[in-house]
Amino acid sequence: MDTARFRADRRRCHAVGVYVRFEGRTVNSRGVKPGVFALANGLAHSGQLSVDDYALWRENNDWMNAAYADPSEVDGTLFDRSINPRTECWFKISAEHLVTRVHEYLRLLDRYGVGWIERREDDPGRILYEDDVQIVVAPFS
Repeated sequence: MDTARFRADRRRCHAVGVYVRFEGRTVNSRGVKPGVFALANGLAHSGQLSVDDYALWRENNDWMNAAYADPSEVDGTLFDRSINPRTECWFKISAEHLVTRVHEYLRLLDRYGVGWIERREDDPGRILYEDDVQIVVAPFS
């Protein structure tokens, strides 16, 4: 997806949805659509990325890790499937510096033919964790 189109879409949809999530088009073996980081990490860990793309992925992961808290480090039970069988991570629309950085991951997914979608919601689920840039929810559906 080109950045200009994404920005135009974002301006057009800005009033729709307080939260944004980028996820795979198809469900995985657990019956959920993995988020953008899981998709990119899957490519990297499977050895599918070129040397340059691996370096780009590593650089962006390092930047993201430094830019915001890892919810699982704040609450180790968030992603425990026996406690929370399904969880989804969402950015707050107001976290533009992070949402913009996600474009690098989306372009990476595009280069490797990994389908993804953007979802925007005002109320994506029961909030399990929240900070200034993101939420983790137990989805309603």
